[in-house]
Amino acid sequence: MTPPLVERIIAAERPDALLPTMGGQTALNLAVSLADSGALDRLGVRLIGASLPAIRAAEDRQLFKQAMDRIGLKTPPSGIGTTLEECLAIAEDIGEFPLIVHPAFTLGGTGGGIAYNRAEFEDICRAGLAASHTSQVLVEKSLLGWKEYELEVMRDMADNVVIICSIENIDPMGVHTGDSITVAPAQTLTDKEYQRLRDYSVAIIREIGVECGGSNVQFAVNPIDGEVMIIEMNPRVSRSSALASKATGFPIAKMAAKLSIPRFAFEKFPGSEPVLTTQMKSVGEAMALGWTFQESFQKAVRSLETGFAGWGCAPIKELDWDWEKLKYSLRVPNPDRIHAIYATFKKGMGVQDIHEISYIDKWFLTELKELVDVEQFLFSRGLDELSKDDFYQVKRRGFSDKQIAFATSSSESDVRSKRLALEVAPTYKRVDTCAAEFEANTPYMYSSYEYECESAPTNKKKVLILGGGPNRIGQGIEFDYCCCHASFALREAGYETIMMNSNPETVSTDYDTSDRLYFEPLTVEDVTNVIDLERPDGIIVQFGGQTPLKIALPIQRYLENKKLVSASGTGLVKIWGTSPDSIDAAEDRKRFNAILEELGIEQPKGGIARSESDALSIASEVGYPVVVRPSYVLGGRAMEIVYNDEKLIKYLATAVQVDPERPVLVDKYLIDAIEIDVDALADSVGNVVIGGIMEHIEQAGIHSGDSACSLPTRTVSAKCLDIIRSWTIKLAKRLNVCGLMNCQYAITSSGEVFLLEANPRASRTVPFVSKAIGHPLAKYASLVMSGVTLLELGFTKEVVPKHVSVKEAVLPFEKFQGCDILLGPEMRSTGEVMGIDYEFSGAFVKAQIAAGQKLTLSGTVFLSLNDLTKRHLAEIGRGFRELGFNIIATSGTAKVLELEGIPVEPVLKIHEGRPNARDMLNNGQIQVMVITSSGDALDSKDGLQLRRLALAYKVPIITTVDGARATMDAIKSLKNKSIETLALQDYFQITDASQNLQIAQTAS
Repeated sequence: MTPPLVERIIAAERPDALLPTMGGQTALNLAVSLADSGALDRLGVRLIGASLPAIRAAEDRQLFKQAMDRIGLKTPPSGIGTTLEECLAIAEDIGEFPLIVHPAFTLGGTGGGIAYNRAEFEDICRAGLAASHTSQVLVEKSLLGWKEYELEVMRDMADNVVIICSIENIDPMGVHTGDSITVAPAQTLTDKEYQRLRDYSVAIIREIGVECGGSNVQFAVNPIDGEVMIIEMNPRVSRSSALASKATGFPIAKMAAKLSIPRFAFEKFPGSEPVLTTQMKSVGEAMALGWTFQESFQKAVRSLETGFAGWGCAPIKELDWDWEKLKYSLRVPNPDRIHAIYATFKKGMGVQDIHEISYIDKWFLTELKELVDVEQFLFSRGLDELSKDDFYQVKRRGFSDKQIAFATSSSESDVRSKRLALEVAPTYKRVDTCAAEFEANTPYMYSSYEYECESAPTNKKKVLILGGGPNRIGQGIEFDYCCCHASFALREAGYETIMMNSNPETVSTDYDTSDRLYFEPLTVEDVTNVIDLERPDGIIVQFGGQTPLKIALPIQRYLENKKLVSASGTGLVKIWGTSPDSIDAAEDRKRFNAILEELGIEQPKGGIARSESDALSIASEVGYPVVVRPSYVLGGRAMEIVYNDEKLIKYLATAVQVDPERPVLVDKYLIDAIEIDVDALADSVGNVVIGGIMEHIEQAGIHSGDSACSLPTRTVSAKCLDIIRSWTIKLAKRLNVCGLMNCQYAITSSGEVFLLEANPRASRTVPFVSKAIGHPLAKYASLVMSGVTLLELGFTKEVVPKHVSVKEAVLPFEKFQGCDILLGPEMRSTGEVMGIDYEFSGAFVKAQIAAGQKLTLSGTVFLSLNDLTKRHLAEIGRGFRELGFNIIATSGTAKVLELEGIPVEPVLKIHEGRPNARDMLNNGQIQVMVITSSGDALDSKDGLQLRRLALAYKVPIITTVDGARATMDAIKSLKNKSIETLALQDYFQITDASQNLQIAQTAS
């Protein structure tokens, strides 16, 4: 997605128009670049939705300010800077800190922030100027403490304008709206205030000139006197558009109280400060719908899947904090502030005091205080003392059965039994997509504890698909892709499809993706409530990642006890596909080891540690280095490679709790091994087909979600591939897999193959493999689970494409100041891109460019390799010299290169004096960096500084030997030929896959 490549595609396809308002900031920036270069005029393409002047007026900070002045609307005192000197002059004019820095034409507030002093201001301005598409930043007076609102606005070509939804941020100004808890509709505006914002929004969309489509307008309101300031306007659909669409049922992208809570992953980025500012840091969000704010809030908290069954009724860490720590957490926005509010209420602080510290509106705090009062009521009662009316009052405030169980010292199942015995069950309301003008028939439901149920379930043959919940690192839209494809395929096969999910950002929660949608948390309580109501023929748990898998066994036990007959009358309600027991067998280390031994499949030596002495004993037996991780982890959470007893003891003391209930896995780490990913598909009669075999570019030990990979493999021998195919098929049959399975292998330099893990479910690589081979694996898997065989699908052998596909991870390090950028066994990527070409180097180039990597064709490369990787130094040095690069290197690395006869200029490390590598980076003398970390104390300080500085200057930094090799191939490819752009369909015949699906859907 770069202007030259998009221009080539436009030249090839010759469209009449370009729609830039649906692809976020990336699409707007591309449209502006194409217009500025004259490409759109040359090719006769016009912009629709938003014209170039409209985009400029909204995105260019100076033009937007002028537009607001013309219609008499206020913006905060501010100025536009294009250099650091100009920014400092603006700060002087405004006269006081804190100051807000907003870069123009950036996504998620990238490069911006809040400066409380001059030093911070200079750092943020430098970052903002570098991040901005136009090297322009807005320096603005802070409105910290003001209330923030958004309005979603639509306009058509006849100048009809409608307000779709009002959204209120619970957090006051100073927190990026993508990181704030948001409520729709706004709760604390008077009708007069709302009408004023509505009128302003209509005036703004007309003045900016968005001709047709959706826009987002953000306001700040002074809580003392009601003064309104216009913050910004996005002439495109935004993150908030998804919330507004799901909250109102209005499909913004196609032409009750609802609450959204962001999910964060600071634990993945040690060294970064968990503080929320104007630069967005959340990795996903959950949304809940309810009859009241309290109900929506509780449901949203448990939808986040961070270990809470709701707000309160849990032993939270904040209850042990002293007053100073609690007040700091109230004052400084952070991911856990909402739990600090709970703790301060529990310790006796009142609404007014919390408001004065946090600036959160007293209306919200009063609602939350009432939840604490209800919790106290529950603590004073036993389960048997709760009446039917008590249950209704508590459940209407969003308390889950698990919370009630905690407060009444009982079990969740006991609470459910008592509640149902009193005939207290949820009813389901439909989202009113017709604004009460006429009856809405949209099958789009949420639960509440009212008396009338609007769900109206059918007696059709149907299937319930459990989604993945909020996006997070390790579990994102890859799984949503699988859920959507399952719904599409099964609907075409004649099933009524029912989706259950809590993520407003995904296609699975569009009301027309499935026949019926339940916008609910994915917990045992909420899922079994829907099962009782709908009684589907089948339930699919293997497409939503770990979220539905964690509750698969309790649901299976529930179904076995209840023996529910399906609504269609064709049999009992059951979980489709691989059984929960087989899934557990693959997750449970002891059971899995026994299966591998039975099948003769090799795995790295290791063991299960239930104490520190166990771990040390296993490490001594298998030899260091070892990989240690908790059992049942997602995205490599808390996984680490350790090299000695001291570091192992530190890991056990700080990273995890190890005890008999929470064992830790200790395995031999295979140095310099190649890692392989395999996706396979199995049917109910025992047929297994390999979907794709991927070779990781980074060595084993880098989490598969952070590693680039290629399909087909590049360097793996036929013998090793045969072993991998054989073991995958044997394992799938032994586990009775029905649907998808992913296996990960390691191949040592001597050619030994080891199985690292197996997951009998959809993996995050399924969308990539499906696009690479031209077969929709998730659709096939859903039909297989319904009883169709692979033979009936016509998918009976592995597809090895003639082209090469490369997947690359997108990493968010620039958002997390202070964290190191080194890759390891814990996943930290927040997305991925894909490149396709007939050669590996071409595919890798496309993937790197798509991921935002700047591939320089000449200049100076900085090399600093640790002792373990120095044996590869001559190859890397010669490779860069042959490409025309000069080489500079730290002393140890330079000596090795000199001995090999490779010209090199030595450079000092930071601690050795000046001028050093940091000075050369600051002076623009380094174009590429290759650093493999030694992991010692000096590297943790000096190396970290260099890596962060390279990131700030957008200098490509490579931290693995294999990554350096692939980068050299890519630069060579760019030097020798231009990038070829082809449509995905041009790489293979797609008619075969389409025909297979039609035949299979008829068979089912």
